[in-house]
Amino acid sequence: MSDPQQRFLTAVVEHDGRRDTVAVEEPLEIRVDGQPLTVTMRTPGHDEELALGFLFGEGLIGRGARRAGPAVDLAANVVEVPGPLLRDVSRRRFYTTSSCGVCGKGALEEVAVLAAPAPPGPVVRRELLATLPDALRQPGFEATGGLHATGLFDASGELLHAREDVGRHNAMDKVIGRALLDATLPLNGRILCVSGRLSFELVQKAAVAGAPILVGVGAPTSLAVQTAAAQGITLAGFARDGRVNVYTHPERIRAI
Repeated sequence: MSDPQQRFLTAVVEHDGRRDTVAVEEPLEIRVDGQPLTVTMRTPGHDEELALGFLFGEGLIGRGARRAGPAVDLAANVVEVPGPLLRDVSRRRFYTTSSCGVCGKGALEEVAVLAAPAPPGPVVRRELLATLPDALRQPGFEATGGLHATGLFDASGELLHAREDVGRHNAMDKVIGRALLDATLPLNGRILCVSGRLSFELVQKAAVAGAPILVGVGAPTSLAVQTAAAQGITLAGFARDGRVNVYTHPERIRAI
């Protein structure tokens, strides 16, 4: 694991007289201008990216890159982000678990996707799309079997960034937060790939980030398909063994 932050992904526990490696799950408090905004359950590491990706996906900050506080306090599980926010959130609850990307939303309208339709985006070979999960680096999953991953690829299939977390939505927030810091949002011409099923909240985050293609190893949900169709996103699932199902906007996929 060359990335020094990867050391926070795993821990060693004992069971049945044996030692085993498990994924780390801890709370992270995100503060804005010193005020607590949310607590999310996550795997430590890349916490600045997680905080910024989460805030961007909620429409609370724009694309202008902003750093978190002078130091991300991993020991205290706190990230400080400078404000101001783009809208008032004083009446909202934001507690999220590692398995839920929309927990704590106070009203149905807060779940709606607030994003422009995806740009035309690249046209990629179906064969290439099917191979992306195999190119998604997952050292934490290989060690524990308990982590999700999101990868950002270019149209040629080159992996640009990959992040792991116990929460699939956290892994994507970390990738989007990295892109925000690198000033590469929106993700025009890029491909997002996730290691598991394709749920609504992942399509929502991809839409807000401007990603035209989202592919996953697992199955999509009905709302994920509906949302991708409405947002102009090419949604592809069951990418494994050289095959992939394309559910929406197949115009970006060519056979050979």
